[in-house]
Amino acid sequence: MVQNFKNFKPSLTSGLVTNRSDRDKHGASIHPVYLSTTFKVDLDNPEAQNFDYSRSGNPSRSLLQHQIGKLYEVPASHVLAVASGMTALDVILRGLVVSSTTHVPTIIAGDDLYGGSNRLLSFLSSRSHARTVHVDTADFERFSTVFDSIDKVDCVLLETPTNPLCKVVDLPRIVSFIKSASPATCVIVDNTMMSGLNCNPLKHQCDVVYESATKYLNGHHDIMGGVIITRTPEIAQDIYYVVNSTGGGLSPLESWLLNRGLRTLSVRLYQQQYNAMIIAQWLEDSCGFKATEKNSALKTRYVGLKSNPQFELHRSFNKGPGAVLSFETGSLEHSRRIVASKTLQIWSVTVSFGCVNSLLSLPCMMSHASIDAAVRKEREFPEDLIRLCVGIEDVSDLQKDLLNAMIDADVIELRENGKYLYNRLNDHLGLNTIAENGPKAGNIYEQFYGNDLIEQDNRMNHRALKL
Repeated sequence: MVQNFKNFKPSLTSGLVTNRSDRDKHGASIHPVYLSTTFKVDLDNPEAQNFDYSRSGNPSRSLLQHQIGKLYEVPASHVLAVASGMTALDVILRGLVVSSTTHVPTIIAGDDLYGGSNRLLSFLSSRSHARTVHVDTADFERFSTVFDSIDKVDCVLLETPTNPLCKVVDLPRIVSFIKSASPATCVIVDNTMMSGLNCNPLKHQCDVVYESATKYLNGHHDIMGGVIITRTPEIAQDIYYVVNSTGGGLSPLESWLLNRGLRTLSVRLYQQQYNAMIIAQWLEDSCGFKATEKNSALKTRYVGLKSNPQFELHRSFNKGPGAVLSFETGSLEHSRRIVASKTLQIWSVTVSFGCVNSLLSLPCMMSHASIDAAVRKEREFPEDLIRLCVGIEDVSDLQKDLLNAMIDADVIELRENGKYLYNRLNDHLGLNTIAENGPKAGNIYEQFYGNDLIEQDNRMNHRALKL
């Protein structure tokens, strides 16, 4: 039966690239950036005025919020774009949690939080604006016990997978438990590690989701931004009051740049995840970053590895594993030498993740250095952990570059002209699979048709002759 596609609905990938709901009056194919601070007011018809002052609203920001709404399948009235991911968490907490005048609110948060989130919560606690209880949210039994022991939990802040330990929180189960036990508890999810393309926490009864748009959404590390997505427009209005009052909205130029980044989100994240899965498997199997009889401290952490005990749990409510992974050498000195190696050509030693170029870091000295060493030890945060934030480069180049750094750090040794990799730390000997991955074929027709290219070409020519 022939299908009629006249009224088809474009996919999310297409929807993020195109926008037909807000056409430019001059017919520009790309929506312009509105840098104007103020907008003229028609006193005879003030109700028709959409914008008056860019702190309160701007056409470029509104278009961005419309596109983010597509990503999370909500109207633009549920979305706010702000100056950074940390601005997002700040205004959410001020608008929904710490605004109480009757008591000091209690917040339950994970014990493997992004360093900036931990810093903000510590600040609020030190000023008695809120009380924060940290718990391993990936351990449901432990979480539920702590939750039940507190008379009133005002807010729960979740991240999954956690950064950088890559622990998976059973989001559907934990949110269902919270809402059954205490419907008024506000559930906030930092979805930066997945982005709305891989996970939509709103589908699991969460109240507020936010992302650092600096990461995957923009993807080029040339802006800072944050987005907030709420379950209801009323929640968004409570947060908007703080954003408008303090001027925390995303600027017009950053809004325009972020909207541009969104257009390539699907293709970027696909390639990043593809590369990350290959690198994680290579680190574990070829390089031997896994426990052995000689050394049980080595480990590769990535939710995309089938060896990960939480692999199936993560896959049950996420469409992809993301592109952040980590591994441990069992020695802070060896890890430091890998990250500090002067042989690195492609990997950049810097914080953050989600951009097109690949980054590596030593969190205990960088992104998580603001967390006291004693607290890191209490939370069993490995000081030797190396975090990899994988980009879109040729994956074999990324492997070769990282391998050179590990050789330079006296961690890996080549055997039989590079056919095998010997890990000096645990005596693991593995087949080097870099050559198997190799660069992709340069000819798009070879990729598309494979070995049938000539046969396909002959068939097409034969058909053309008959016609």
